[in-house]
Amino acid sequence: MAFKAGLSVKLAALCVAASAAFATSAARAADPVAINIVDVAGNLQLTQKGFEAFKAKYPNLVSSITFTNAPAPQLPGKIKAMQGAGRSDIDLVVTGTDALAAGIQQGLWEKLLPEQAAVFPGVLDKYAPGPRKMQDIAQGYGLEVTYMPAGPLLEYNPAKVSDPPKTPEQLLAWCKAHPNKLIYARPANSGPGRTFLMGLPYVLGDKNPTDPINGWDKTWAFLKELNECIPYYPGGTSAVMKELGEGTRDMTVTVTGWDINPRALGIVPAEFKVQAFDNMTWVNDAHYMVIPKGVPKEKLDVLYKLMNFMLEPAQQALTYDDGYFYPGPAVKDVPLSAAPAKSQEVIQKFGRPEYAKLLADRPHVVPLNAQAMVAAFQKWDREIGAQKTK
Repeated sequence: MAFKAGLSVKLAALCVAASAAFATSAARAADPVAINIVDVAGNLQLTQKGFEAFKAKYPNLVSSITFTNAPAPQLPGKIKAMQGAGRSDIDLVVTGTDALAAGIQQGLWEKLLPEQAAVFPGVLDKYAPGPRKMQDIAQGYGLEVTYMPAGPLLEYNPAKVSDPPKTPEQLLAWCKAHPNKLIYARPANSGPGRTFLMGLPYVLGDKNPTDPINGWDKTWAFLKELNECIPYYPGGTSAVMKELGEGTRDMTVTVTGWDINPRALGIVPAEFKVQAFDNMTWVNDAHYMVIPKGVPKEKLDVLYKLMNFMLEPAQQALTYDDGYFYPGPAVKDVPLSAAPAKSQEVIQKFGRPEYAKLLADRPHVVPLNAQAMVAAFQKWDREIGAQKTK
């Protein structure tokens, strides 16, 4: 009996110790986590207030959020190196279709859908029709957070361009007559640059606009000829808009948001105009939230909550911003009237009445898939921009 009593005491002590250890472990698991977010799309302009609102609402989940900006072409290599070293310094990436595609191709992102469908209930049903098609581009590796029916469009100084080009042929003729006055940025790191690249096959009537290697004969021939009158290709769109605004260049390619926002900020004069090609097809654009592989479980649970939070109407309404990614919201039923008063004023003042008709009248397509987009970027870098990209 003494033996049994002693055993019972020991078992009870072990249970108490195990219970205490479990409680300590649970407390640790519930400790707020520090989140590192890297933006390679200029997206924080639209979403940072939403991310900060999550931290303010859930201090029990998030101790701090660090925001970093980086060029899209450099990020996949950095993440691959970190994953190879067994590190996870980046918890969430907000990206355009460029780094999204590169990361899918290289196997860098966590698969969210359908694997984690239980923590994203009904998420696909939240998207408006155009954004819902753009969500498919992510192939389940990310969640779309903002949306823009993009372009391609031409933006120009009306004091220097009295008869803006309405066809690629007219654009080429104008460029040859005004060498060094047309500029656009490297497509691998520029929304307007890649929208122009992906929109040309539709305008030029190439045999397969979704196959940049075997279906873009007219596009590559056109870009090579256009290259002869372009001085150089900046590494990003901001540099392009600065030169346009300063008067160094008279024309560039653009998209709706990059037309509205630089004029609202005073980088480009408010009176500058846009012109669409006569037979344009809209190539839509979007930004996505993706999680690099290797992020620890205790952070993943918080990140899933954060991603759901960013798709709520209140956070989506903030993405109207100053027209940077016009209109911005990806989910249904978030009208301009739900946006902050400042956003409403900016878009009423710097938006363009002609956009509504163009958006309604012209067809819309999604961008290239991940593999095709990477192939297009590589071919452009190699055959067009190799000697002129800065």
